[in-house]
Amino acid sequence: MELISIDGTPKTPSVSMNPQTGLIEIKGRSIPENSIEFYKPVVDWLEEYSKGTAPKTVVNIQLEYFNTSSSKCILDVFKKLEMLSKDQNDVLINWYYEEDDEDMLEAGEDYESIIKVPFKMIQIVD
Repeated sequence: MELISIDGTPKTPSVSMNPQTGLIEIKGRSIPENSIEFYKPVVDWLEEYSKGTAPKTVVNIQLEYFNTSSSKCILDVFKKLEMLSKDQNDVLINWYYEEDDEDMLEAGEDYESIIKVPFKMIQIVD
């Protein structure tokens, strides 16, 4: 399995996925022209990763903003993580949000209510 590293742009988040450490990070803004196309390598990587995971998978999500089509793709990513968790893998999602960003906190809570994976809400204080 290969390490994935995608540099962020004004419209797409940076993505880092390390199969050895089990650390997955998605940071920035997610408003790509084609969300499905952007997130496909992430979902495909998780599919492959599920065949031989690290002892613990930690996912850090730190998005400033994401659009509706991205939210569906993010849910697809979380569903893959949920499958890992169901296979007795240790999975934790850290959802970061700015202290005054109620919408991002609410989005994390919405995902937490849908996905059966432990979520940790982490407030970023400037």
